[in-house]
Amino acid sequence: MLAGPLSRPRRPELLLSMGPGIAARLLTDRHHTRLASLARTDSRLVAHDLADPTPQVAAALARAEVLLTCWGAPPLTERVLAAAPRLRAVVHAAGSVKHHITEACWQRGLAVTSAAAANALPVAEFTLAAILFAGKRVLHTAHRYRTLRAPHDWLHELSGAGNHGRTVGIIGASRIGRRVIALLQPFDLRVLLHDPYVDPAEAARLGATLVPLDTLCAAGDIVTVHAPQLPATHHLLGARELALMPDGATLINTARGSLIDEAALLPELWTGRLNAVLDVTDPELPPPDSPLYDLPNVLLTPHIAGSLGGELHRMADLALDELERYTRGLPFDDPVRPEGLGRSA
Repeated sequence: MLAGPLSRPRRPELLLSMGPGIAARLLTDRHHTRLASLARTDSRLVAHDLADPTPQVAAALARAEVLLTCWGAPPLTERVLAAAPRLRAVVHAAGSVKHHITEACWQRGLAVTSAAAANALPVAEFTLAAILFAGKRVLHTAHRYRTLRAPHDWLHELSGAGNHGRTVGIIGASRIGRRVIALLQPFDLRVLLHDPYVDPAEAARLGATLVPLDTLCAAGDIVTVHAPQLPATHHLLGARELALMPDGATLINTARGSLIDEAALLPELWTGRLNAVLDVTDPELPPPDSPLYDLPNVLLTPHIAGSLGGELHRMADLALDELERYTRGLPFDDPVRPEGLGRSA
């Protein structure tokens, strides 16, 4: 909640726009109460389609000065913006805005913000758990334990396991990548970073050592991907980079599936040379016959690293904080700008 001497607030007209069922999960009674105090809106009216809206949605869109969006928000095309002559701002209660903010929005001069900072937290926490479990070889051991069901010399079998002195490679100093580095600081780990937009001094301030991608792959006991999905990052990790990774290393991907060449990764997983924790794949839903579902050295999850359950409420809190700033005539605390989209998710 904002505090301090601020300009007198006003209550702009606002329309909610997001995918079906999202608003009910995102907004609690507390959020609805605060939203009603900040803006003139019917919080029961949620626009799922702005290109061919119902009469009620069309009327609300024509009045709206602010859109409150989340996952599944429809694209704000020139046609949609023409039907929203008073629209001045978009507050996105989620991470990336690339799915609905178009060039027409920037040409209109819309102010845009997102809750990417809030959504980065659970992804980083998921990644931290995956890193620590990988170091302890939890996936391998759980599978072996389930198979053996008998006394076994685990200290001997796991003599090379443990997190003490491990090398973790972070690909991408994104919000999430930076948060992962921060979360790793209490642990006795060596942290390497690859990011073409970061210099060695900044990497050191973050708590990592900046290295080329090949060096990171060759040295990383655990490599975790936090780069954006861009043409330049398509198959960033291909056959050559994967071959550089040490035997027994673990690859973690909570970013986008297209950053890894899955055709090159599968042979490394089939042989058991590498392990993987994959929260995202390419395609997003692997086909039913994909070996990723059954390989014992792969932990496959359905894109759950981001905000879930109560974590969505943190994104709503941040979005309403930004809306409050707007109502008081203040700039967004975390604006999205077009020039930054070429380096973000």
